[in-house]
Amino acid sequence: MKTRYSFGGDEHVFVEIDEEMSLEAFFKSLSMTNAVREAKIAGVTEICPANASFQIKFDPDVIAPNDMMAELKGFEAAAESAEKTISTRIIDIPVLYDDPWTRETLMRFRERHQDPSATDLEYAARVNDFPDVDAFIAAHAAAPWFVSMVGFVAGLPFTYQLVEREKQIEVPKYLRPRTDTPRLTVGHGGCFGCIYSVRGAGGYQMFGVTPMPIYDPKGEIGYLKKLMLFRPGDIIKFRAIDRAEYDDTVAAIDAGRFVPRIAEASFSLDDFTADPAGTNAKLLETLDA
Repeated sequence: MKTRYSFGGDEHVFVEIDEEMSLEAFFKSLSMTNAVREAKIAGVTEICPANASFQIKFDPDVIAPNDMMAELKGFEAAAESAEKTISTRIIDIPVLYDDPWTRETLMRFRERHQDPSATDLEYAARVNDFPDVDAFIAAHAAAPWFVSMVGFVAGLPFTYQLVEREKQIEVPKYLRPRTDTPRLTVGHGGCFGCIYSVRGAGGYQMFGVTPMPIYDPKGEIGYLKKLMLFRPGDIIKFRAIDRAEYDDTVAAIDAGRFVPRIAEASFSLDDFTADPAGTNAKLLETLDA
């Protein structure tokens, strides 16, 4: 991987680890951004990690741009040899796949879709060579998903499924973005999944909806006192539910009784690379313990 450094105006340095997403690129980016944070460089005002890149905002009156660039380049060699194990969390996310709300929405925007005659799930199953929607949903929910970044809108996680590259689900975004997406839609575009934290425009294919809020700007939901649920490095396990469990979960959240299933875990990139299925099984055992 060839890291590229560039200035973004007078107050930013953009660092591209790789042109494509990979866990290797993510871990290198994570190591470098952690190093910046720990170094407490005078003048750094914001650290913004992304899928395979990151951006640093700085005050040029405190640190000169070239000096900022030099500081960042100094962290790269250490990042190459850094231990690729992180302490993280695995989070259970219930999903009502093929729900009535995303289905109603997607039907309003078929003229913007690659296949106006199919639902998003039907299209995704076909282009990924699954025999039917049920088989596609089973694959989507089978292996956990790695949160590679949080952003675009507040609290929205971009996720990358922890499977071998040849098993990655890939679906193009809509030909033209929608002007509406239900809140808490589970979507997918390219190789990335996401959960829409708020209602709004969007271009990802819509597979279902979770009853579980992931962003609460008022901090009124018990498990969202820090406003947002996810942080980079978290691991999501999607779990298919029926309408009855969806309604029960919504009622429990409204009553303040809902507690999400979250377990502390350790994730090793080397272990995953050597044995993806075995690593995933251990992660899921941690969640179920």
